Amino acid sequence: MTTVTLEAGAPIGASPPADCSIVTRGLTKQFKGGQVAVDALDLAVPRGSVYGFLGPNGSGKTTTIRMLLGLVTPTSGECEVLGEPMPRGVATALPRVGALVEGPAFYPYLSGEANLLRFDAADPTASGRTAKARVTRALERVGLSAAASKRYRAYSLGMRQRLAIAAALLGPRELLILDEPTNGLDPQGTREVRALVKEIAADGTTVFVSSHLLAEVEQMCTHAAIMRTGRLVAQGTIASLNGGLATRIRIETPDIADAARVLRGLGLTEVRTGADVSADLGGHAPERVNAELVAQGVAVRGLAVVRPSLEEVFVGLTGEGFDVDG
Repeated sequence: MTTVTLEAGAPIGASPPADCSIVTRGLTKQFKGGQVAVDALDLAVPRGSVYGFLGPNGSGKTTTIRMLLGLVTPTSGECEVLGEPMPRGVATALPRVGALVEGPAFYPYLSGEANLLRFDAADPTASGRTAKARVTRALERVGLSAAASKRYRAYSLGMRQRLAIAAALLGPRELLILDEPTNGLDPQGTREVRALVKEIAADGTTVFVSSHLLAEVEQMCTHAAIMRTGRLVAQGTIASLNGGLATRIRIETPDIADAARVLRGLGLTEVRTGADVSADLGGHAPERVNAELVAQGVAVRGLAVVRPSLEEVFVGLTGEGFDVDG
């Protein structure tokens, strides 16, 4: 899978990228009163990717999703979902899209299966004769077959979120859009949803995941876009985003001054001292650095290669912290 770059100024309708599930260009939403929630957004979501849509709360993520689904009309710009211009192509695109936006409401005294049957009945394109088979298949896909007859109120948080994803997967989907799917979950529920997202993507479905949890996106996604106050800061593969900042080496040693001298002698830059010694690793092999430290009499208690996190990428791009806790 490759990172897709849109050519500035090229109209979507003329030659949309064939390998993208979502494309936006200049997508903007301004509400009454002048608030700009989304400002000239250019997105390119490769088919088959798990695409993290990152930003602090209030950065325009949910508004963008609503525009992608045809629930909100853009003020200006264009967006395309599965090759269909939105909102004009809603009837063609949405049957191939599953979406979980702010969580569906389930009946607490009905079983998971009974709840899904009611969701399925609300779909005018679904045949009632095959409803049971669709619900059974959706429950199997999210690992809830054994809990199909259990009342929803007895479900754990992770099970409830998996049932919500099952509701989005009642039909065959080429694209799954999830808005904060791990929000409020305990660690076990978060692991369940993360594993499920990876399984769905492995089956060939593109998954678009909105989140304000950077560490979660790093573990789950292949690609990401970073939003800030309605504007796109960066997008690409996780590796390319992280690669925008230097990988550092950190040395734990009682010989701080000597270790710093050796690192500078090897040509490492941005050497910093404190409780330990660190430097930009550059193209140096960490084992070579370690060998040179030992050879020059530096007592090495520990050595770690520290790769930048998405939060550090965000801070590096904007100079601001990221609201990782909501």
